[in-house]
Amino acid sequence: MRVVDLGDPPTGSPAPLGVCIAVGSAADIAAPAAQPWVEAATLTLSEDVVADRRVVTVDSVAAATAELAARFEMWPQAASVCDHVLRAIDPAGPALAGVITESLAYSTLQSGAEFAAWLEQRGPATVPELPDPVLADRDGDTLVVRFNRPTRHNAFSTDARAALLEALEVARVDPSIDQVILAGNGPSFCSGGDLAEFGSFADPASAHIARVRHSPALVLDELTARLGDRCRAQAHGQVLGSGLEMAAFCGWVEAQQSSVFGLPELGLGLLPGAGGTVSVTRRIGRWRTAYLVLSGRTIDAATALGWGLIDAIEAG
Repeated sequence: MRVVDLGDPPTGSPAPLGVCIAVGSAADIAAPAAQPWVEAATLTLSEDVVADRRVVTVDSVAAATAELAARFEMWPQAASVCDHVLRAIDPAGPALAGVITESLAYSTLQSGAEFAAWLEQRGPATVPELPDPVLADRDGDTLVVRFNRPTRHNAFSTDARAALLEALEVARVDPSIDQVILAGNGPSFCSGGDLAEFGSFADPASAHIARVRHSPALVLDELTARLGDRCRAQAHGQVLGSGLEMAAFCGWVEAQQSSVFGLPELGLGLLPGAGGTVSVTRRIGRWRTAYLVLSGRTIDAATALGWGLIDAIEAG
């Protein structure tokens, strides 16, 4: 991991690949000589409030840089592959191309030593089955789809994915449905993938094929293309990992004031695998997406709104 001080940026062109953290004040960031580095960096840190989506404001640049360096040292493969994917994906391009790129990278990391170490620490995989992991109700031209594993904060499982796809397929093929609302029962919208079943795939190649062929992200992207902000996510509680990735595909995301948002996959030796390198990047840019992944930190609803990760905070 390279750290570049924008107060005295190096001469020459930045390297096209590699995790690079730029640091500097608002004045440093705005300087013409710094622009190639701000653009090429994985992300830029500043203690000043800077509206630029390439920049993340932190309380202490030194502390944040040290924290990122420690996480990079622990998960260098996952951090590097995530950086590669975020640079490779065109957020303005078709979602399918991005989802394929992301999934191939995800499968690569599933075969890596960092994920293997996490699996060994976690222990044997289990597949906790809960009845009706997703509920769908139609009211006139509105389809409400709810994650329904409240005792596990709606952790996203294989059976939940199948049920979600089945529910969304109704809206996909029925043009009379004019609004889709994605929500969650219980204390959280969705806390991300169910860690209890991670590692239960047959092999990385088969897992890749299944992720792409049975992708809620692609269906939500299609529905948003048709419905715009009438494809809505109503988020609350934990909005993490795959939960955040799927919500970000919706045309309108509303959250409660107490909601928290994050992408914790690096701690497993992985990167986002439910389309987040496309959906989250579309909303906040690759630099702040990289920050969420590499830092593992969560952000609150006010920050998410300021970044454009969500569109509104529920009144009251």
